[in-house]
Amino acid sequence: MVTFIASIFVFGLLIFFHELGHFLVAKLVGVKVHEFSMGFGPKILAIPRGETFYNLRALPLGGFVRMAGMDPGEREDKEDEERGFNKKTIGQRISIIFAGPLMNFLLAIIMLTVIFFFQGLPVPSSGTRVGDVIPGFPASEAGIVAGDKIVAINGDKVDNWEELVRTIYERPEEEIVVSVVRDGVEKKFNIKTVRDEEGLGKIGIYQASEFQRVGIIQSFVMGVEWTGRVTLMILDFLARMIFGQAPADLGGPVRVVSEIGKAAEMGFFFLLQLAAFLNINLGLFNLLPVPALDGSRIMFLFWEKVRGRPVDPAKENFIHLVGFGLLLLLMVIITYNDILQVFVSGEAPGQR
Repeated sequence: MVTFIASIFVFGLLIFFHELGHFLVAKLVGVKVHEFSMGFGPKILAIPRGETFYNLRALPLGGFVRMAGMDPGEREDKEDEERGFNKKTIGQRISIIFAGPLMNFLLAIIMLTVIFFFQGLPVPSSGTRVGDVIPGFPASEAGIVAGDKIVAINGDKVDNWEELVRTIYERPEEEIVVSVVRDGVEKKFNIKTVRDEEGLGKIGIYQASEFQRVGIIQSFVMGVEWTGRVTLMILDFLARMIFGQAPADLGGPVRVVSEIGKAAEMGFFFLLQLAAFLNINLGLFNLLPVPALDGSRIMFLFWEKVRGRPVDPAKENFIHLVGFGLLLLLMVIITYNDILQVFVSGEAPGQR
């Protein structure tokens, strides 16, 4: 039940704010909006307000804003035709389409701002307490867990994290004895370090963090900065994946729901952090020049600007329809793979 509620909360926010971006800019530039819908399929709830119907539909797989002048086969009266999407300038139409992904980025910034303001800014703690252990690395294999305080290596006392790291760095592929204090009891672990890309020793641990309270302005600045960092990180991963330098590890709705459930169990701020990350992913994904996505529609408008006349609407719609079908096929394949990982193999998605 927690996973279900959390998933509705996260997906609802992502879809609502994305479509709200399209809707607000369309209204701003004078386009008539027939319908603002959450979901697809049969209507569950329809609320007329002014010239727009606000609908909730049965299939919670997305949403859409239906504007006058977008469907070449739709008949409009004279007034609606003049206020149609296709009657606006290229710049106005691009702004309407771009507003959806932009709203996802803005929502990510707001979510991260809320996290930093109410939870604080994560900074490394001053001691030698372990914050996280990387699965598959020597520390994890030996039995060290998050929360352990490392007090000595090979019997030599370590007082801070820098000293601890330096000691491990100097011993690549060596057997070391790591002494930790757990629940007031000292334990010793025999660990063989591994050699990293730079030839330094490593056992696979992260330093524990503590939270430092910051003001609303600094929280907002950090929200913008972290949104930029995550965006660049995703773009870097996509580039490496395209050129075969990283595995094509894509996740669909099943994996996302699984991760949302885990985040919800860890607390509201973890859920909000995941929601911010998903917003950035959705914003970037929609800007890709793939038929049926916002990025492709923007490219068609740029091409219209270059050639001086629009692409035949019927041909453009056909291209988007084919692209939508291919995206659905890709989603089915990814979902099948997710089901095998989550429900059949029991392996955590993305685990190596």
